[in-house]
Amino acid sequence: MTADAFSVDWLALREPFDRAARERSAALLDWPALRACLHRAPAQGRTCGVIDLGCGTGANLRALAPRLGGAQRWTLVDHDRALLDAMPQAVGDWARAGGQRVHGSGGHFFLDGDAAQLGGSAMQAAVEPLNVDIARGLDALPFEFARLVTCSALLDLVSESWLAALVDRCRAHGVALLCALSVDGRVEWSPRDPLDDAVHALFTAHQAGDKGFGGAALGSAALPRAAALLRSAGYRVSEARSDWEIDAARGANDMAMLRAMVDGIAAAAGEQSPSARESVVGTWQARRHAAIAGSRLVVGHCDLLALPQVQIP
Repeated sequence: MTADAFSVDWLALREPFDRAARERSAALLDWPALRACLHRAPAQGRTCGVIDLGCGTGANLRALAPRLGGAQRWTLVDHDRALLDAMPQAVGDWARAGGQRVHGSGGHFFLDGDAAQLGGSAMQAAVEPLNVDIARGLDALPFEFARLVTCSALLDLVSESWLAALVDRCRAHGVALLCALSVDGRVEWSPRDPLDDAVHALFTAHQAGDKGFGGAALGSAALPRAAALLRSAGYRVSEARSDWEIDAARGANDMAMLRAMVDGIAAAAGEQSPSARESVVGTWQARRHAAIAGSRLVVGHCDLLALPQVQIP
């Protein structure tokens, strides 16, 4: 989707598909090694610091905190005050639905869940929002307290120079990096439409535009470039596919997601080529909507986990 598409409603719509995609990739990432890195001595008995870049309403916290286990301190960073304001309610609803406990009010709160609830790993997480525009730099972030920096659906928006600065900052502080749900360029509709390729080419070109991170967005090149930079910085890197699989046959949620994808792709493609908006893009959009009930879509994503081989206490 486009960079300006991150609204509370859109994030809520996509979260079940993100969650399913993360489950598909989880078996291919080295979670035991990550947990060992985060809770290693001399951090034993101390809180594991996590910085979540572009946190939205806290989906990364909801996905990762139970899996990481132990004592955690999350700094949830976003430039959008409205998303940060919606975050405590979204996280609270999720926690209570899963039988976990929420303490505190407003933006600062605590989560805890016992081992039985979380599949064998108890969790205590302190959560603090930080209203910062990370596109302007990383100086305001508490790297000195972090063991892990994470993000979701972010890397494809950033520039080469911003990504290099992030890797340098992570290396300097010896922290792990976990980047989820970065697009890899695959968009596979079934059944196909004769205009799929033309519209996808416009959409891809739009995604490579400047998203405010100091240059052209990396788009589908983000994960390979991040992996190369991290390996050069001495990290052990693993990658795993985390595709969205959206199928109208499953019901209303998938159909709503398909409609949103059609409209989002059409909007971006039309911005990229106004001359094609009414003809090529408009025709494609109308036909795709007419065929929604029988459609299936796979959107290629990848997850990346990078562990420092030389760790700074």
